[in-house]
Amino acid sequence: MDKTERLFSIMDALRRHRRPVTAAALADEQGVSVRTLYRDVQTLIGLGAPIEGEAGIGYMLKPGFFLPPLMFSAEELEALVLGARWVQAQPDAGLAGAAKNAIGKIATASPEDLRDRMADSGLWPVLIRGPAAPVAVLGLVRSAMRDETALHIGYADEAGRTSERDIWPIQLAYYEGKQIVVAWCCLREAMRHFRTDRIVLADATSQRYGRRRSVLAKEWRAEWARLHPDWATGA
Repeated sequence: MDKTERLFSIMDALRRHRRPVTAAALADEQGVSVRTLYRDVQTLIGLGAPIEGEAGIGYMLKPGFFLPPLMFSAEELEALVLGARWVQAQPDAGLAGAAKNAIGKIATASPEDLRDRMADSGLWPVLIRGPAAPVAVLGLVRSAMRDETALHIGYADEAGRTSERDIWPIQLAYYEGKQIVVAWCCLREAMRHFRTDRIVLADATSQRYGRRRSVLAKEWRAEWARLHPDWATGA
């Protein structure tokens, strides 16, 4: 690729990282020497890119920086459309609407109006069971995860017996036909998996998690890897 394409590629790489990424890692990704990468970063900074860091430590974009999408490859567009269509078919009304809006924003924010191309990508997710009815609790779970506040739920077991408890949701898995909430259960004082079709009531609370969600998620992944060494969590 030429230098201009490489500069855009470096910005894309920095946007993907929340923490400093080393020059060596960036250079390897771009297929250039570390010296060339240093020069490219200095060029970007000279052009006004808000890049923090220095040689030997790593680079990252300053928080809050937004770079509008300048162009998408055909495969990037296809990936966005296919993913958005899959989300729109899920029983999560909030995410379905957000996916539709996001695709519209991406199409109109690009220099070229991409709405026609995105509407006719020819890629569609196949749903064996067909569209599912909305599951209202999904929005509550996502909100609890964002705010790190507990949910009070009523949960039915296989025999239909219901118990009430507070949970700290940490992960939400979307299968076709069902969704699973991974959470710390305050009643059992352990990680538990809750099927959304067995949650018979759910109320938001102002109770904060006892630990950060990122810490809980790391603990759950470690426990899952220990119990299921042949399975990948994908998280």
